[in-house]
Amino acid sequence: MIYYDRVSKIYADNSTALEDVSFSIEPGEFVSIVGHSGAGKTTLVKMLLAEEKPSSGSVFFESINVHELPLSKMNALRRKIGTVFQDFRLLPNKTAYENVAFAMEAAGRGEEEIRSDVPHVLELVDLSDKLNNFPGELSGGEQQRVAIARAIVNQPDVIVADEPTGNLDPVNTFEIVQILKKINDLGTTIILTTHNKGVIDGLKKRVITMDRGKLVRDDKEGKYIL
Repeated sequence: MIYYDRVSKIYADNSTALEDVSFSIEPGEFVSIVGHSGAGKTTLVKMLLAEEKPSSGSVFFESINVHELPLSKMNALRRKIGTVFQDFRLLPNKTAYENVAFAMEAAGRGEEEIRSDVPHVLELVDLSDKLNNFPGELSGGEQQRVAIARAIVNQPDVIVADEPTGNLDPVNTFEIVQILKKINDLGTTIILTTHNKGVIDGLKKRVITMDRGKLVRDDKEGKYIL
């Protein structure tokens, strides 16, 4: 499904973000990408979303080189990839329901579909009782659950979660990871970037370890080892 083929990224100041990185991710996998700050985790994610372009090498999604896609087809690709970020990125003047509905509206979904699907995904992330709450009325963990609901509501093939627990306490971190596991159990591919050792050791899923732009380990059922 996803294939990084000898990908390198060198910036204008000659700093190397990625160096000759190759790996593949199969449909339905749960893959964690770990490493210290500056290891290249976020750059890898941005490559898949075509927010960064490789200096050399290629990134493929469903056999398509994402960096050769015309802009007219880029939105269709990105609709297949849901994203969750450390800082939630919710619209503060919209309720939990409206934040999720907005993602469906942007994808061209109809009102009837929105009324049906939004409550369902908010129930999936255990927020049925928070439909009408604004982000400022929710805890950090609840805000991140809204962000996850927004990411999955259009039924993407892949969820990219870039440090999704970075701003959360251990209890909320555990709950977010359990929700990601539940989404993965339903068949969605999960790519998680994190430097949280406890999260990785508890998952017992595949772990790709990055160090200064290089892929140094790829363990099928790994732990956080650096």
